[in-house]
Amino acid sequence: MPAGQGRNGRRTAARARLELSRRTFLGALLSSCAVPQALAQAPGDLRFAHAFGEFVLPKPATRVVSLGYTSHDALLALQTQPIAVRYWFGDQPHAVWPWAAPYLNGAAPQVLTGEVSAEVVAALQPDLIVGIGSGISEAEYALLSQIAPVLMHDAGSPAYGTPWNEMTLTLGRALGKDGLAGELVAGVEKRFADARARHPDWAGRSAVPAYHFGGETGVFTAVDTRGRFLRELGFVVPDELQRLAGENFYAGLSPEDLSVLDADLLMWISSFEEAPDLVNLPMRKMLRAHSAGREVFAGGVVAAAMSFGSVLSLPFVLDRTEADIAAALDGDPATEVASAVKAGLAP
Repeated sequence: MPAGQGRNGRRTAARARLELSRRTFLGALLSSCAVPQALAQAPGDLRFAHAFGEFVLPKPATRVVSLGYTSHDALLALQTQPIAVRYWFGDQPHAVWPWAAPYLNGAAPQVLTGEVSAEVVAALQPDLIVGIGSGISEAEYALLSQIAPVLMHDAGSPAYGTPWNEMTLTLGRALGKDGLAGELVAGVEKRFADARARHPDWAGRSAVPAYHFGGETGVFTAVDTRGRFLRELGFVVPDELQRLAGENFYAGLSPEDLSVLDADLLMWISSFEEAPDLVNLPMRKMLRAHSAGREVFAGGVVAAAMSFGSVLSLPFVLDRTEADIAAALDGDPATEVASAVKAGLAP
């Protein structure tokens, strides 16, 4: 499955462990900390309402556990080293990828893998737990809230649908770093605005973010991080992709009909290990996007950065894909697109 496709399964993971010794655990915990009472008496300037409730921070957070699969990027950008981060995929030191690693500044956060253990989180003594993009259930949220305030996605938003800029600004407020958060968001938005200004011909053209993994070919929707990246550059991600995906952020396609991929720009977000299988995919060779040389391949670390879609990873992606997108859309099929050539996708 593509990076991120397995997150729905994580929503139901760890129920048994989280329920383990619930009464004993809560009794011991509540006897040692009266978080709800303290919050009820706290000032209202750090009040946060979200999908599962509302809380007030008595002061900006400093000891943060990041349960979201990508939320540690924003924390690091905000000059806050989380005491624990959630592992998503890949084999990176401390589960932090190259675009964010310099912001660790020597810190070595604990890596939480698989199930979310309330006991482990409690032992870390956080003053804030970031659940945005974690997929935890409301029951899990209720238990973790006995340890520290848990910040979740907005009501009405998908569990994994918080945009990068909203996450950065929200976490900035929780950390007492509103100014820095605003500067970071403005900086990335300017990077995209400058790219749009350099390529005005991209505006309104269609672009499809696609994947090929484990023999399945599919697409990501406009609300997914990969679709949002293309939209930030002025492209239009076809509505048809969302219709195919329903309430999901991706949709698998029949290998006999890949016509939905035939956009002005076809960007493959996959691994280089999957490239040979993709090269030999018969119906791909029937696409106009292929014969016209309008395919770009985001593989390896770049594919991971697109999947994260964070305040730190998006500039990383832009730096490594802008030239290829320009080459793919210059109107000349003979122009080499470096990433497509490397993956063997060139016509």
